[in-house]
Amino acid sequence: MKKLGFDDLSSLSTQAQQSPRKRMNHNLHSELSDPIQRLVIAMEPDTYIRPHHHRHTWELLTPLRGRFVVLTFDDDGVVIGRAVLGEDVSIAETPVAGWHAVLSLDTGGVIFEVKHGPYAPFKEEDFAPWSPSAVDDKHKELMRWFRDAEVGQRWPGC
Repeated sequence: MKKLGFDDLSSLSTQAQQSPRKRMNHNLHSELSDPIQRLVIAMEPDTYIRPHHHRHTWELLTPLRGRFVVLTFDDDGVVIGRAVLGEDVSIAETPVAGWHAVLSLDTGGVIFEVKHGPYAPFKEEDFAPWSPSAVDDKHKELMRWFRDAEVGQRWPGC
């Protein structure tokens, strides 16, 4: 039996806080080739999860600690779905190939993710073309916008 206790989540959060990307994951699946990927991700509020999609899978998210804004977008970057995990929603599932982004609202936030494998590293075409890269300082503006973005809105920086 695989288990992660509260101390393990705290340790993962500490690692995320010390990481340059401000996030750290712990895989529950044994191999990157496993058909179902299951992982716990500690995410700090200043980690940038660039809007992206997974062409081959849906993605299921549920909070273990803290709150997370989950946004889904159409191809033009218009918000078509919004949930605040840990506040008014317990589980969110993005559809296959659905553009989405996640923002941690709380220090020490930890989220659980499930999706089909095998693991495939992101390619540039997996990122929303209207979104700035992590090396572009505009990503900080986008993250601030994520916090309050509502269905029907489009990021003004598009």
